[in-house]
Amino acid sequence: MSALWTAAELVAATGGKPSADFNCGGVAFDSREIGQGDLFFALKGEESDGHKFLAQTFQNGAAGAIVSEPTPHDHILVSDTMQALNALGAAARKRSDAKIIGVTGSAGKTGTKEALYAALDRSSRGHAHRSVKSYNNHVGVPLSLSRMPASSKFGIFEMGMNHPGELRELTALVRPDVAIVTTIAPAHIGFFKDENEIAVAKAEIFEGLTEDGTAIIPLDSPYCPVLKSAADRFAGKTVTFGFDKNADVHVVDFVKSPCGGSLITAKLPSGSICYTLSQPGKHWIANSLAVLAAVEAVGGDLAAAGLALAELGGLAGRGARHKVQFGGGDVNVIDESYNANPASMAATIGELGNSEGSRRLVVLGAMKELGEQSDRYHSELAAPMAAANVDYAILVGKEMQILAEKLKEGLEGPRKFDHCSDAKEASDLLLQHLRAGDTVLVKGSNSMGLSAIVNTMLRGEN
Repeated sequence: MSALWTAAELVAATGGKPSADFNCGGVAFDSREIGQGDLFFALKGEESDGHKFLAQTFQNGAAGAIVSEPTPHDHILVSDTMQALNALGAAARKRSDAKIIGVTGSAGKTGTKEALYAALDRSSRGHAHRSVKSYNNHVGVPLSLSRMPASSKFGIFEMGMNHPGELRELTALVRPDVAIVTTIAPAHIGFFKDENEIAVAKAEIFEGLTEDGTAIIPLDSPYCPVLKSAADRFAGKTVTFGFDKNADVHVVDFVKSPCGGSLITAKLPSGSICYTLSQPGKHWIANSLAVLAAVEAVGGDLAAAGLALAELGGLAGRGARHKVQFGGGDVNVIDESYNANPASMAATIGELGNSEGSRRLVVLGAMKELGEQSDRYHSELAAPMAAANVDYAILVGKEMQILAEKLKEGLEGPRKFDHCSDAKEASDLLLQHLRAGDTVLVKGSNSMGLSAIVNTMLRGEN
């Protein structure tokens, strides 16, 4: 296989001074992710300095490093390693002929990105590239770009933000041919005046579009006019998606499939397509429409996309479903432990109501970065729990106190619940109340650490 980067290419991209000639097959800034032949970026942060891990990275097989301090290991010396990472990301984008898709939104970014990758990788026979995990910030985006092979035919990049101007910087680096906004919801609203400001900030993704690029936006959203106004200024073409029949890509009809997902007929500008979606919920149907719109926009294979959507697996922390042994029987676990905002909470709790199981249990962690409206958004979770007929709820974190007080009133939501401070206490409570045949939803902001509960159950520690 040809090298991802040669030392000469790295020098040309970063303007650094090489100590030796070397080739690398991968790029990382986390010393724990370094593999044989990889390039290590020694980034400096407020609490860490990658230069302290140089010895470890070369023991793990690093081929070279980008450093801002002298080192005896093979390296390229630059004045600022973060600037060098941005420069390498820009060089990767410049050398690529791939069709590039950027994805943002208040929810559904990672799932849509992964579904797009599955669809385009299938049709291109392994020549699609995407950002891994949730590498969607000022470090993750240039890293993901720098990892893109020159031979890629498609590149899919997730871009996130929690303040105005952040997406403007990221999209200028990615320069997408197609830009998607999945949805607008009060995620990170603590940094904004209202959801309209979130929509304006999300619309920054269109500013980086290539000439005649395509913007893909949700027609069902009340903020569609805000998104469309921005899209029309920067995009050569704007495509809408949703359940509304006036959307360019819309649902004709759908029914629940035997596998738990949906059987869907959708209308696109080029015609109709019938496909199976493995993931349950109307929010996933909307995501799949955005995927189809993007595949069509880049000239991809819609039939291959349909097959990929049928085979798409759940993502760890973002909807993965597990069946575990407990109490002499099976327990169904829905892992949504990575992230949470009011919209995604309501959607996943609502989907729990359609799940099989003798009882429905939820472990709900606090939703972060909601600012002054935090109490309202947390207390409003009583309604979707009532609609989903939740039998027992474990509420985790101080922000959930307001919801616990509302449930005490007994007017709405499960009558049986507990409120606790952390994931360990929540895990103990869950194991005390769990029975064979139950279905459990675990969801909360990543900082709440609820993934530990899921991991405990998967290891069979009960």
